[in-house]
Amino acid sequence: MSEQQERGRTHRGIYLLPNLFTTAGLFSGFYAIVASMNGDFQQAAIAVFVAMIFDGLDGRVARLTNTQSEFGAEYDSMADIVSFGVAPALVAYNWALHDLGKLGWLAAFIFVAGGALRLARFNASLGTADCNFFQGLAIPSGAAIVAGIVWVGARYEIEPTSIDILVALLTIVSGLLMVSNFKYHSFKDVDWRGKVNFLVILLIVLVFVVIATEPALVLFILAVVYAASGPIYTIRKSGQLKLKDVLGDEIDDADFNDKTHEEKQEEESKK
Repeated sequence: MSEQQERGRTHRGIYLLPNLFTTAGLFSGFYAIVASMNGDFQQAAIAVFVAMIFDGLDGRVARLTNTQSEFGAEYDSMADIVSFGVAPALVAYNWALHDLGKLGWLAAFIFVAGGALRLARFNASLGTADCNFFQGLAIPSGAAIVAGIVWVGARYEIEPTSIDILVALLTIVSGLLMVSNFKYHSFKDVDWRGKVNFLVILLIVLVFVVIATEPALVLFILAVVYAASGPIYTIRKSGQLKLKDVLGDEIDDADFNDKTHEEKQEEESKK
């Protein structure tokens, strides 16, 4: 074995810390599925929100510790589809959607498929998309709506059969919003290291107090408001809502383009 090959072997491995948070998020999503199968829907919904905390930490920890990797990015996507796609869909199905028969499982599938397509489009557009905005509702936000309505229903002992149509509607709409072209603020332009006024800190404390009083209801309302912010922002920005503002894609994929790669190169050479 050459020295270069030996050096390559010694540097192989997986960064522990960020992938540890990703694994914790995956575990939370899997636990949500198991808890819903056992009829513990409040714990199942809470587990989905716990997974969101770990999902928010893994990427930031990787950037802070300079441990980003292609494996970590792929692993994070696989964990997201379980924790924020399959888990909330099954939690909602086991709680209320199963009483709707075919409509129930189709609503759950639309959400899972929308989440998978959302992740695929996000990964394909890395490096080219506007980092300040998401194209379509992010999958954790969609999961917050679906898991949130289950948490609210279980927390306040609402009979699932009385709101099963509402749960199905929210599940379907959340799935469709994830594959839409609506622009959602990513909050990545916020300067977390900068100085702020004392009043801002006071407002943050008040927000935590409000959430702590009724976490299920407050988090669900916040998720719905954020989901509605995309269409509202897009309509206000464009002035007149067009089909391309709602549907369609700009990903450069051979399966979705009429012109071949050779034709594109020929056109570029003529310019």
